[in-house]
Amino acid sequence: MIYRHLGNIFPRIRDLASLWVYFFLCLPAQAQQDQWIDLTHELSADAVFWPTAEPFKMTANFEGMTEGGYYYSAYSFTTAEHGGTHIDAPVHFAKGKHHVNEIPLEQLIGNAVVVDVSVQVAKNRDHLISVADLLAWESEYGKIPTHSIVLLFTGFGSYWPDAQKYLGTALRGEAGAAALSFPGLNVDAAEWLLSQRHIKAVGIDTASIDYGASRKFSAHVMLMTHNVPAFENVANLDKLPPKGSFV
Repeated sequence: MIYRHLGNIFPRIRDLASLWVYFFLCLPAQAQQDQWIDLTHELSADAVFWPTAEPFKMTANFEGMTEGGYYYSAYSFTTAEHGGTHIDAPVHFAKGKHHVNEIPLEQLIGNAVVVDVSVQVAKNRDHLISVADLLAWESEYGKIPTHSIVLLFTGFGSYWPDAQKYLGTALRGEAGAAALSFPGLNVDAAEWLLSQRHIKAVGIDTASIDYGASRKFSAHVMLMTHNVPAFENVANLDKLPPKGSFV
């Protein structure tokens, strides 16, 4: 994972639960020629945010020709943590666990597998990704390697940035949070990935690693209690192979 543009503030963000992922790139290791794929959505006024979170806002401090005869532009922006493609640090759901700047860099870099559950999700948009789904993937592609980054492809990325389709609701505030509808990871599958496959991190192309109707956020709690971060709103997972990528 490569962070650009935010490097100057990275040391100061230890109190944030998440960080925007500006360049989340993947390199298919088996390809004859390297291919870089950007796995992020653009952070803009159109970006999808959690219903109770403030959306992205940017203002121009200055934009135009100066008295000195040269062009100059500078901007300010405000945004909540949980919008656009971002990382949930373990402290988001586990007291005393890693803040973003405390996550070892090697935990954010490594071999990735993409588990495609889009067929199941097409039948039920609130599908809970199960151990059976993971075992079905392994029956075709082999055992998920130890210390992998597991990316869950639901197909919801195709709905971005239509909040009604992506989140299941365009409502804002608590009413929006109560109406959320999208797939996520079952807590039993999260525990299995931790105990049986010893993964580094997990990512998904929805707004949360837990499914939309969750009220206890059990997958978050399970993963983050074990200091495993989650990437949310990941883009372009349909462009990655099931295995052989390096993130």
